[in-house]
Amino acid sequence: MGSKNKLQRFKENETFGNVIQPSREEVEQGFAQRGAWHGHFGNDHPIVLELGCGKGEYSVGLAKMFPEKNFIGIDIKGARFWRGAKTALEEGLHNVAFLRTQIELVDKLFAPGEVSEIWITFPDPQIKYKRTKHRMTNKDFLARYQNILRPGALVHLKTDSEFMHGYTLGLLHGLGHEVIYANHNVYKNEGSPREVLELQTFYEKQYLGMGKPITYIQFRLT
Repeated sequence: MGSKNKLQRFKENETFGNVIQPSREEVEQGFAQRGAWHGHFGNDHPIVLELGCGKGEYSVGLAKMFPEKNFIGIDIKGARFWRGAKTALEEGLHNVAFLRTQIELVDKLFAPGEVSEIWITFPDPQIKYKRTKHRMTNKDFLARYQNILRPGALVHLKTDSEFMHGYTLGLLHGLGHEVIYANHNVYKNEGSPREVLELQTFYEKQYLGMGKPITYIQFRLT
């Protein structure tokens, strides 16, 4: 994507009512929206996050599939989720929003118990050991998620990385969290929820075209 297109998308995002773009300083000094997200949507429906939402296809797809829930796609790359935000506006989807920020700030963006569910879709596996601190299912990130989730809330990890799948499973078991369901190849083995099978991102379709298995874990942080 050229720099001109990026700048144009950044400008469009500023006009979208479903895009929130706080500065890091604003978040760290006390984010006004924290604890008040139901007010943004104008209802008390459950709030579901997609972390690292990319182009926003999953957030939009989930919003269509579950109109009784509110969805927030989070990513630092606003030029990417511009597509999802624009699609949501064009299709009149009022139960999905996009938040441009760093994932490590998530517990400063949402109050304890404010979030009912989390989706992590195709994150960078950060395979090198020195990148472990950036891995979105490492111990510190799981603790941040636990701070904002209501008791018993579900977390979903969908990835093409067998390393990420195995790493996360091992960590969850080691920390005593509850693994509800795990599948090493969702399109070959039965049992995955329909939202795992029926929704595919741009990159997922590319992975499938290369013959890569798509894995899935559903778990609770206990």
